Amino acid sequence: MKVFVTGGAGFIGSHVVDRMMAEGDQVTVYDNLSSGREAFIKQHFENPRFKFVKGDLLDPTLVTKSMAEHDLVCHLAANPQAIEGIRNTRLDLELNTIATYNVLEAMRIHNVKRIIFASSGTIYGETPDIALPEDYGPVLPISLYGASKLACEGLISGFANIFGIQGWICRLGNIVGPRATHGVIYDLLRKLRKDPTTLEVLGDGNQTKPYVYVEDLVNGLLFCLRNSHETINLFNLAPSSVTSVKTIVKMILKATGNANTRVRYTGGVKGGGGWPGDVSRVQLDAKKAYKLGWTPKFTSDEAVAKTISAVIEEIE
Repeated sequence: MKVFVTGGAGFIGSHVVDRMMAEGDQVTVYDNLSSGREAFIKQHFENPRFKFVKGDLLDPTLVTKSMAEHDLVCHLAANPQAIEGIRNTRLDLELNTIATYNVLEAMRIHNVKRIIFASSGTIYGETPDIALPEDYGPVLPISLYGASKLACEGLISGFANIFGIQGWICRLGNIVGPRATHGVIYDLLRKLRKDPTTLEVLGDGNQTKPYVYVEDLVNGLLFCLRNSHETINLFNLAPSSVTSVKTIVKMILKATGNANTRVRYTGGVKGGGGWPGDVSRVQLDAKKAYKLGWTPKFTSDEAVAKTISAVIEEIE
């Protein structure tokens, strides 16, 4: 199989590339390296089954040229920092929605018929305190990031139904693991390394979300691809458990031996999030994927603990 991986040099993308290369696929990584790193994929550079294209998804000519003769697109490229959409309101529109349109149009031109898309639990917005199934509605995102991801889902559905494409849309919890370049664990560890006396934490610490270990995510993406066959295949991918920011802070301080660090919570915004648009409580109902046969190896707390250990080693 010839696979085109957008964002393939990034945190999630590089793990997907590792798995597909290990399974014998031919892989093209398309990445502008704005947040991805060559170091994450350099082990494949000498392999004849691997190709790296340094390119921007906002360059439709290059995307279309690079897409030719592929069987599957794994579309993982996106704005990695949802908070940045507050400072630049075009960011999510361009890096998520327009980029996805360019990918789909290139697929249409070259008759590429399958796409896996990494969507997000942020598309649900603020909801009742329940585990959210895929058919929960109305879906009302509270961030530009979530709105752009929802728009991407709509584009994929539209292209699929008009042009005979199959789509696997996976709404993800918070993905964690080795090679993380952003996110609450990475950010807190970087802050702590800079100043071990005081740790500033965005929000009130009660933000609660499901954390998915990246190995479980890769298994889930490929499992859904191989075991669901509708025009649009929609799945939540997350453990049934959740972890609070306060719990993450305690785990980090214990792992780093910083028991005397003063923790200062900023208090957050209305609703309890760390910034405007941050959903304070998320729980995804992934029973649809569970019934199909996918089960994550790690609980949310276990995923966080493994990630803390990995990131401590990586940033030292």
